[in-house]
Amino acid sequence: MAQLSRRSFLAASAAAAATGSSLLGSARAAENIPGFDQTQTDYDRTKEWKPFSDRKVRVGIVGHGVCRFGLAFDLQNHPNVELIAVSDLFTDRCADMAQKAKCEKTYPSLEEMVKDDSIEAIYCATDAPAHAKHAILCMEHGKHVATAVPAFRGDFEDAEKLLECCRKNKELVYAMFETSVFHDDLYAMEKLYAADVFGRIVYSEGEYCHPHTLGAPALDSYKDWRKNGCPMWYPTHATAYYVGVTHKHFVDVSCQGTPDFENSRQVPNVIGNIFNSEVGLFRTAEGGISRMIICHSQGEYLEAGRIRGEYAGFNKSFTGDATGKKRYDETLRNGLQIQKYALPPGVKPGGHGGSHGYLGDDFIDSILRGRKPAVDVIDALHMTVPGYYAHLSAMKDGETMKIPQYSL
Repeated sequence: MAQLSRRSFLAASAAAAATGSSLLGSARAAENIPGFDQTQTDYDRTKEWKPFSDRKVRVGIVGHGVCRFGLAFDLQNHPNVELIAVSDLFTDRCADMAQKAKCEKTYPSLEEMVKDDSIEAIYCATDAPAHAKHAILCMEHGKHVATAVPAFRGDFEDAEKLLECCRKNKELVYAMFETSVFHDDLYAMEKLYAADVFGRIVYSEGEYCHPHTLGAPALDSYKDWRKNGCPMWYPTHATAYYVGVTHKHFVDVSCQGTPDFENSRQVPNVIGNIFNSEVGLFRTAEGGISRMIICHSQGEYLEAGRIRGEYAGFNKSFTGDATGKKRYDETLRNGLQIQKYALPPGVKPGGHGGSHGYLGDDFIDSILRGRKPAVDVIDALHMTVPGYYAHLSAMKDGETMKIPQYSL
């Protein structure tokens, strides 16, 4: 059943790409977009940043857009980066990007930038449906690559193509800039889970709630990609609260969707979606349960989550039974660092929970050290693919769908 549904959605995705024609209108400044204003964060101020190398990675950045997202991660200010060129499809935005980044060289498109042999690595802050295709293009030209989230959007075949490309280019870094992994709480959860403080995760939750006021203009997007999908196609801010903590995967999902309560506004979009919010119940590889919410109804903006394990849990702070507390105290005494580290001079934590600068720094550091980034292709797919199957489930009134697993 999932395969038949998948084919139908692939066809719908192609139709969306073919019919979406409106270009970006007037842009709202990034600081007025929810998430960009969430800059409060904590880190270990007792230890200064120390450079691993004096080498500068030669970087290109693509995509200014409505969110000014290409420059949001401070790559242009990183002491181990030489910014070679910037690009945006719109000439005025490309010029603004170049001026803000103090970069003289520009390209009219990523397709032109990848031909520049002086560039080693590219960050693609492009439209979500193009993320996988653009990552593949960069790697096929020998570039390390990072993209904004999600890893792919809508066309499931992109997931398979991205994985195959990463398998063929294991010497290159692929990173997905999922902001939740550098939230203060998730960062601590990941360290404590790896130290076996929690035991197995019995229950976890992730929430990405992005309210949109009725009657207000929608956030612009290239070829209206934001309108041509469904909530669970943009799941990673929520699913990171299990995958980013454990680096494990979801096994299956049952999901329900909620449309607008006003019948006159229940108009299917080009993929047939009418849901404003979707809530999925996922079975995890450990045998636990995760509830993941992608919600556009009213209330506070959220990129949040929490976990409950065999011995302890974490919901903004640690709580455990006697065993959990003992494990927690012992692992801290043994030197486990659960606060984020100091960033390089000139690199700011930025928005989305003070994650932007950390994601940029992690990408560069992973290139210099030849290591996996915070979110590699496997974690990226394990965060993104479950949302695709969750929506298939919601379209079938909660039918349980198996979720594929990935490995390099």
